[in-house]
Amino acid sequence: MSDETNNAAAPDGQAPEAQAGVRLQVLTQYIRDLSFENAVAQKGLPSGEVQPEISVQVSLDARKRPADHQYEVISKFRVQSTNAADKSPIFLCELDYGGIFHVEGVPEDQLHPFLMIECPRMLFPFVRRIVSDMTRDGGFPPFNMDPIDFVALYRQEIARRMQAERPADQPLS
Repeated sequence: MSDETNNAAAPDGQAPEAQAGVRLQVLTQYIRDLSFENAVAQKGLPSGEVQPEISVQVSLDARKRPADHQYEVISKFRVQSTNAADKSPIFLCELDYGGIFHVEGVPEDQLHPFLMIECPRMLFPFVRRIVSDMTRDGGFPPFNMDPIDFVALYRQEIARRMQAERPADQPLS
């Protein structure tokens, strides 16, 4: 038998410690706030034909927790259905869903996009199931949200912030 050491370079040429890279762990996830309003049950069916239109609004927030390498990420979803004919409300579902993450190995300049893209992406399947269950339990067919492109959402928010900070007399580049 021969003695082998673990100091050999990895197949891609990086040292073993460089391969470890990013460590992401979901410590917990939870419903922070949830409401469902069935306007049809409260006011009765709208007159005429009902053609539901559904809109989904998403906002994200992340903050550092007191413990080292821990962050709380909150995804806020507002799912609203209105009748296309007269814009009368059908239902409204609002969900604030949070997760606490342990994140290591992400460079400081990449931490914000990481928290606002990767963490919500991990939470989304659970949010989708909750919204589907709520709409079904509220008396409607289950609404299964389409996947969300959190990269595009992040870029839109950065562009919106840059636009808001730009002086009114400065032309767009």
